Amino acid sequence: MTSGAFRKPVRQTAAQIFTIPAILAVLGGAGLVFALVGDGFWDGLSWITLSVPIPIFIISLLRGRL
Repeated sequence: MTSGAFRKPVRQTAAQIFTIPAILAVLGGAGLVFALVGDGFWDGLSWITLSVPIPIFIISLLRGRL
């Protein structure tokens, strides 16, 4: 067995658990609103805000937190 099998679980508060998902939800909603607002600058801003979850997902995969 690995040493991680006997590791004691870490207690987290609700704020610690939901901070990143809440930020991602706000960014996603803002990105969708930016896409509806206009063209040009707004489209670029919507692409940026809607693509933020992708690197976060990749980083969490590499760290083994999923």
